[in-house]
Amino acid sequence: MVEPRCARDRADDIEEVQEMIVGGETEIARDEIRWLLQGCHDFLEAHKLLGELAYAEHDLPLARGHFGYAFRIGQQAIARAGDPRPVPYKLPGNRAFYESGKALALCLIQLDKRDMAAEVVRDLVSYDPTDPLGVREILDVH
Repeated sequence: MVEPRCARDRADDIEEVQEMIVGGETEIARDEIRWLLQGCHDFLEAHKLLGELAYAEHDLPLARGHFGYAFRIGQQAIARAGDPRPVPYKLPGNRAFYESGKALALCLIQLDKRDMAAEVVRDLVSYDPTDPLGVREILDVH
């Protein structure tokens, strides 16, 4: 996947945000991510990070929203590229998409939306049949 130019331009900023999160400065990090998204709505990594913050705070609906938006951004990028297969997780540019998709499926299961979670899992496996994140197991375990 190729990130939009605005996301590439903000790569250093997102690294700083990740350092803030590691340092426990989650409120400042959240504000910074929101600021980054104002100029780049399709910044997949930023939505993934907001989803992770919401998930850590047990706000499943908000986490689902951010992970879902990130997942949708990735799906749209794949569609614009002519729907190539496979879309390997091992490529660094694809990882945030897969991680968001897996987190989305987990949120959906916890929100008692198993059918929707199964659809996300099917999509992820169709993009990379090697299933490097073990998303098939999500449905087996829960």
